[in-house]
Amino acid sequence: MEDGKRGTILITNDDGIDAPGLRALVDSLVNTNLFNILVSAPDSEKSAVSHSITWLHPIAAKQVHIHGTLASFAVSGTPADCTSLGISKALFPIIPDLVLSGINKGSNCGYHIVYSGTVAGAREAFFNDIPSISISYEWVEGKSNPRDFALAAEVCIPIINVVLVDIKNRSYPGKCFLNIDVPNNVADHKGYKLTRQGKSFFKMGWREVTSETKGRIMSSDMSNTETDTPKTIGASSASPEHLLFAREIRGSVLDHDDTDHKSLKEGYITVTPLAGLSRADVDSQTYFEDWLQSVPKHLSTAAL
Repeated sequence: MEDGKRGTILITNDDGIDAPGLRALVDSLVNTNLFNILVSAPDSEKSAVSHSITWLHPIAAKQVHIHGTLASFAVSGTPADCTSLGISKALFPIIPDLVLSGINKGSNCGYHIVYSGTVAGAREAFFNDIPSISISYEWVEGKSNPRDFALAAEVCIPIINVVLVDIKNRSYPGKCFLNIDVPNNVADHKGYKLTRQGKSFFKMGWREVTSETKGRIMSSDMSNTETDTPKTIGASSASPEHLLFAREIRGSVLDHDDTDHKSLKEGYITVTPLAGLSRADVDSQTYFEDWLQSVPKHLSTAAL
């Protein structure tokens, strides 16, 4: 980013281009009058698609109007596709200084980061040496409302601004990207807290259902919700040729250490540096170092 020039931000998400989280983030950034905004986001919800990409066929990009942006496109691909296309100079004539992915409806902490399309949108930029941030709001069904996304966006503006200043000064580290989670009670948050990724996750199971309209579906905030709307996944009802199964949450594993999820539940805005690789702990490396050396000695041993 050159001196005196406004920073250019590309925004994507996994809830779709019309999602209130993305629109609130765009509005907040536009209202600062500090940045140039581009949008390349999925044309429909692509939650929990992780870092999947489209490879075997072209993707479509349709230009849409979003007030205050330089240009915006609804893309038929995944969040990672949207970022990749948005930073490629094939869709826009410039490369953004920063990529933001969000604001997601639902937190992304612990092992949920692996499933998250929102985090993948930021990770794809990181893979291509562009600074990035994924942002999620701890949506609680029955308690949260779409206006909360505006508050979540506002509390992230200072971080976004400082990141762009560091980029301009060439002092921003390139070895990570940031994952931000905003607590449900954002109006009374306890401040920013640097955290590390924990191991919290939902235990999931499957239940056989008789039709696509039966049972519960997983919503974008990783909760079970009732649905009466068919979701097209092939057969519309169970038959001898087609069995239908619905995913459901059957419990959770929570962190008791000082990690992202625990700090979020305590009311902090968590800021977690992430990288592209997830390494095993040191004890595992040590174990398998000795283990691998012993493998040739057991080539003739019968399998258990």
